[in-house]
Amino acid sequence: MFGLAILFGSIVGFALGLTGGGGGVFAVPLLVYGLGVAPREAVGISLAAVGGTALSGAIPRLVRREVELRTGLLFAIAGMLGAPLGSYLSKLVPENALLVMFALLMFVVASRMWAKAKNPKVASGVCTTESEPGRDRSACQRDADGKLRLTSRCARLLVYVGLMTGVLSGMFGVGGGFVIVPALVLFSGMAIHQAVGTSLFVIVLVSISGVASHIAGGNELSLQTTLQFLVGGFAGMWFGGVIATRLKGPTLQKTFSIAVVLVAVFVIFKSVAL
Repeated sequence: MFGLAILFGSIVGFALGLTGGGGGVFAVPLLVYGLGVAPREAVGISLAAVGGTALSGAIPRLVRREVELRTGLLFAIAGMLGAPLGSYLSKLVPENALLVMFALLMFVVASRMWAKAKNPKVASGVCTTESEPGRDRSACQRDADGKLRLTSRCARLLVYVGLMTGVLSGMFGVGGGFVIVPALVLFSGMAIHQAVGTSLFVIVLVSISGVASHIAGGNELSLQTTLQFLVGGFAGMWFGGVIATRLKGPTLQKTFSIAVVLVAVFVIFKSVAL
């Protein structure tokens, strides 16, 4: 079991290092079906392990200035508010139905990411008029030097997506990277490599809120399993980060899209089978 925990942690870390998200989606199934951890405890372990692993990846990216702090903090604050709500809703709403809906959303996100990778001029779909000729009407725009114009419309959009990320984190024990990275790329126009770094930064803060909510709710959290997951996660994070730096932006976006589809298929299969 000791070796399996480290191996599973490395898988989660690799997914986080490569794409900036997805580790939490894998963590809970690996803990439940691979290590026999109770589902509710698996959520807490997943949040703690994913948050700690993401921290190891976020720090070097902060040093390399691959994290957009202002946008990340806006996302994170909203997400930290949403995480306790997600923990509460997890006790009221049928998880299988919500997981299927989330998986369908993931299919949509993957298709948009793939389209953006093939043609950066493809409209994100945030604003129905953004693809029309003339002035750019999308909610979030960037200056010529790449700096985000944080208008009230853009801030509201990012806060809304941040809240949704937090709710998903609290409900399912995921860091929310599969929502954060596409949202940053599609909605704020952020480059994919910077979106990965910013996503890891957000995941750290949202996971802290999620773990606190989990413990406050009286749920168990195995420190031993969490630490073993973290050991593997650190190694996987490093390796995934190395691979990510060798991939061009469009290639990384396509890789992310494929990963999203695979996880969505797995989520639907497990939800329908249960």
